[in-house]
Amino acid sequence: MITLALSKGRIFDETLPLLRAAGVEVLEDPEKSRKLILATNHPEVRVVLVRATDVPTYVQYGGADLGVTGLDTLIEHGNQGLYQPLDLQIAKCRVSVAVRSDFDYASAVRQGSRLRVATKYVAIAREFFAAKGVHVDLIKLYGSMELAPLTGLADAIVDLVSTGNTLKANQLVEVERIMDISSRLVVNQAALKLKQAPMRRLIDAFARATAAHQP
Repeated sequence: MITLALSKGRIFDETLPLLRAAGVEVLEDPEKSRKLILATNHPEVRVVLVRATDVPTYVQYGGADLGVTGLDTLIEHGNQGLYQPLDLQIAKCRVSVAVRSDFDYASAVRQGSRLRVATKYVAIAREFFAAKGVHVDLIKLYGSMELAPLTGLADAIVDLVSTGNTLKANQLVEVERIMDISSRLVVNQAALKLKQAPMRRLIDAFARATAAHQP
């Protein structure tokens, strides 16, 4: 049995066409089923639904043989014990710095003043501001980042940005782009050795499907 860890939402939806191209069909819609383990048309392949931030952990410790997760999640996880054979080029977005529209970010950074930054992406934010030589106090939040500058909790946020519409709706502006993000295929190294032939077939099928989906 090969177990693939996916998270509900955009990554699941954008992985489905790649799975189909690899000849794997998930037999149930996760939005209509309460099941956390979904069968596929291949008796030896199943999908487990986990939180996006938990995908690398499931793969690292063998709860899943492989998974699909964003580069942002991988960096925060630390990449331990994971083989990353493919950038699937799906669920694309970016990690950016955003502030209130009336906040003089350029001046604050230039003067070397200490910034309070709210983010879920502590490792990414710490490395980015350290490289710029900017002192920051990092405040870890798990949701509604946009509230932090509006309530005075933070001067800036570091968050995922896709269209930028949520920032605009909350009178925030994107001031720096830290990195582009896409989702990666991650593989448990022990599983790759123990189930080499079927795992390689699936990885190769993902590679072909990814190449075929590129413009």
